[in-house]
Amino acid sequence: MTGIMNRHRFVAALLCAGALSACGEAAITNITEPPLADSRVRFFHFGVNAPSVNFYANDTKMTAIATTACSTPPIPEPCTITGSESTTGLAYSAVSAGGAYSVIPPGQYALTGRIAATTDKDLPIATVATTIEDGKFYSYYMSGIYNTTSKTSDAFVVEDPVVLPADFSVAIVRLVHAISNANPMTLYARDTVTTTELAIGGQVTYKGAGTFTAIPAGVYDLSTRYAGAATNALTRPAVTFAGGRVYTISARGDITVAPSTACAAANRTCLDFTANFLGLP
Repeated sequence: MTGIMNRHRFVAALLCAGALSACGEAAITNITEPPLADSRVRFFHFGVNAPSVNFYANDTKMTAIATTACSTPPIPEPCTITGSESTTGLAYSAVSAGGAYSVIPPGQYALTGRIAATTDKDLPIATVATTIEDGKFYSYYMSGIYNTTSKTSDAFVVEDPVVLPADFSVAIVRLVHAISNANPMTLYARDTVTTTELAIGGQVTYKGAGTFTAIPAGVYDLSTRYAGAATNALTRPAVTFAGGRVYTISARGDITVAPSTACAAANRTCLDFTANFLGLP
């Protein structure tokens, strides 16, 4: 114990010697900042025909679109006020920050999509009560088909148990099912070079997430099929899975509308392709 105390006195003496003022009466200020939360959440707007929204965790705004328009000050002068919130919000098919996650402390939350436009501004249209656990990643999906009478859309939350593969010759892939009027389906990946087709996990029901599955890195034609079906329900050609990366393929749209492999139309079914880590393509 004596040795430790002597060491502390020695360190204190060095600190005092380097200070510009006397140490004897100086107050010690704690400048340690609390660590950032380890939990993360990201947001998908896959609510068919739903208006653009901003996403919230309780009353904390998690996503918004900034405008580049100038806000004219009272006295005419060069514009310096930009970056105010746009009423555009995130439209259908958008993923927050291109798929990036937002930091969120663990706890109980109401995750909500609220209308971004001036009309019905901030009206909640899709809410999920959920628990965010420490150190875990989550994805919130606004889904289903928007009800124009009740002004509501469906929504759900899935956990993203993301672990980067140790083998950089493989990618990790899963399916999330966000089509409210479609049957359970399985995701398949057909290698465009070898023509070998692999099942990515098993059947996934609406609001469900399949198991992350390792497949060789490469270029694949993707498809989903219902149980026992020989024909594809959805397709997306020539998707590149890079080695050492993790991806989510999300089925979205209205199953009664003809599919679009390019995911271009507002309510057509398609397979969305999103990486699971910040900064990954």
